[in-house]
Amino acid sequence: MPSLKKNRFSFFDWFSLSLIFLIGLTGVMTLYSATQGTPGDQGILLHEKQVIWWILGTVGLLVILLIDYRHLEHFAYAIYSVSLVLLVYVLLFGPSISGARRWIDLGFLQFQPSELIKITLTLAVAKYFHHHRSNGPYGLLELKVPFLLFLIPFLLVLLEPDLGTAIILLLIFFSTLLFLGLRRHSIVILLVLGIASIPAGWFCLKDYQKDRILTFLEPSRDPLGSGYHILQSKIAIGSGGFWGKGFLHGTQARLHFLPEQHTDFIFSVFAEEWGFVGSLLLLLAYLVVILWGLNMCSRAKDPFGMIVSLGLTFLLFWHVTINIGMGVGLLPVVGIPLPLFSYGGSFLIVMLLGIGLLLNIYLRRFVF
Repeated sequence: MPSLKKNRFSFFDWFSLSLIFLIGLTGVMTLYSATQGTPGDQGILLHEKQVIWWILGTVGLLVILLIDYRHLEHFAYAIYSVSLVLLVYVLLFGPSISGARRWIDLGFLQFQPSELIKITLTLAVAKYFHHHRSNGPYGLLELKVPFLLFLIPFLLVLLEPDLGTAIILLLIFFSTLLFLGLRRHSIVILLVLGIASIPAGWFCLKDYQKDRILTFLEPSRDPLGSGYHILQSKIAIGSGGFWGKGFLHGTQARLHFLPEQHTDFIFSVFAEEWGFVGSLLLLLAYLVVILWGLNMCSRAKDPFGMIVSLGLTFLLFWHVTINIGMGVGLLPVVGIPLPLFSYGGSFLIVMLLGIGLLLNIYLRRFVF
């Protein structure tokens, strides 16, 4: 073990942090190309607002680094409870935008508590499993509390409604459970219950959500309506070819053929301008960050740090997988942003806080 007198920042992962900021810089450039000078609510250009959020998120990242992540375990349930209160507040008092209540208006930022719950749920679940470790795989009866921790925010987010975030919460939670170990019969029971709930879930969906799923199965069924997004996205990605059309030369973005090109489909803008080569390099960059996060799981000092690292890595992995899957037509459109790339303040700040927590765990992998 290295000497404890050694400067702790000699253990800091500067390469991964630099790669994360390189992805962010590329995202801001792509956002500039996608929006072409479009102003935001306060008259600030969208790419300029994104830079402001990067600065705020970076400050949050640095603050997280100063706090020993092991102290967060003591307050994990309290932080989680505050997130639940914010979700309830949004449902009761949040402004209704396009039929959804997801935001708290802070003036300079419309904050989404549903983004924050992605991290606070991970903290709460990690605290539980740290203090309720099993010698073997877990049975369902041993998981009553974790399921309750998951189910409450899951239902609140569905009520907003925000199907995309609800799916992310579900994927993070069950991915973590599978990694920690479930008994075989428990996995079978969960699969049967999941399949049996599909018909009921279908009738609970909004009409536009059903249209998205039907369009995914048959994109040509409504090419000028619900199928327009995915068809234009695939056209943009395909038109980029091998080398791409070049920065600021993507026709789908410049002519505004591609809807939601600064949020859900920003990868399509990037792929059109930088082609297969640029897309491959971006995917490799995300892969390196995800593998770095998984490495944290094995190198964390304690089970709490290991489970938090795992949950945050799954958070990144599922966002990247679903967003790019939407863009290329392999998954239905569910409104999932691309981490560090898509326009949006709440998600970007929360992601940077999560990365700060991963760096915190990595920095303190030796006792200081």
